[in-house]
Amino acid sequence: MPEALSRDAILLAGEDELSGKCRITFTKGSGPGGQKRNKTSSAVRVELPGFNAVATDCTERSQFRNRSNALRKLKMQIAFNHRNFPAVPPSSMTCAVTSPNYPFFAAHLLDVLEENSFDHRKSAAACQISPSALLKKIHRDPDFWVLFQKRRKDAGLPALHPPE
Repeated sequence: MPEALSRDAILLAGEDELSGKCRITFTKGSGPGGQKRNKTSSAVRVELPGFNAVATDCTERSQFRNRSNALRKLKMQIAFNHRNFPAVPPSSMTCAVTSPNYPFFAAHLLDVLEENSFDHRKSAAACQISPSALLKKIHRDPDFWVLFQKRRKDAGLPALHPPE
């Protein structure tokens, strides 16, 4: 895979750069929304060749915002499904879910978790934080929490209770 298409390069790419690497199609949305949705091509589908990743969005009236939302969904899909080993813990353990760098952060955290067979205690030690702090970082993103619990189950580990 060319360096320009490495997972981390994709996750750190800006919207314009990532758009240049994707196949983007615009269509008319379906469902409720009235004339604006039925007459304009504001629904967006983005596909990234080489990663087998596709994301769509039609939540907004604006094609521009839907493209932005679809690109973020695409990045999260790549972060959740593509692993790099050996795992390199995130350089900083503080990253807001709304940050443009969050998919990169989540991907590296998942690398560490998978390398440690989803044992949160070993993974926390690798990240140099407490196990409860690690669980709080995972739990703040509902999709990440569901994925984490599923992967723990697949690894034969018991489900964990949400942190308080």
